[in-house]
Amino acid sequence: MSKNWMNDIAAMHRKYKVNKKVQEFDPEKLNKLLEFRLNFLKEEMKELDQAVLDKDAEEVVDALIDLCVVAIGTLDIFEIDSEKAWNKVHEANMNKKVGIKESRPNPLGLPDLIKPEEWVGPDHSDNHGLLTIIERNSGR
Repeated sequence: MSKNWMNDIAAMHRKYKVNKKVQEFDPEKLNKLLEFRLNFLKEEMKELDQAVLDKDAEEVVDALIDLCVVAIGTLDIFEIDSEKAWNKVHEANMNKKVGIKESRPNPLGLPDLIKPEEWVGPDHSDNHGLLTIIERNSGR
């Protein structure tokens, strides 16, 4: 194990030959895989919701980590450079300002980040991995 989750998940996928299998998928099967992963995230989110309702710290931690594993794993499976994507999102987030977002109540008074007028969102156009296969074949 390491402190690099992205590498750990990629190693798990290599061990079980997940990426090799996914490379054989046609656009329709890739789209079904993306839907499967989305449902997987929803399932983990339901587990987190239940753990919070139950005030079960063990299950909260487990569900949060599972969400990370599935999300990062999805990036890996679709051959997206997650470190590159992370760095772009982090840089964009660091260019936000503390403020108040009216559409998101903040009753705890924690600093809330908002997009200033000059804010530029991350550009992932050079990092879509296998998602380009789905996009090209969707008729867009």
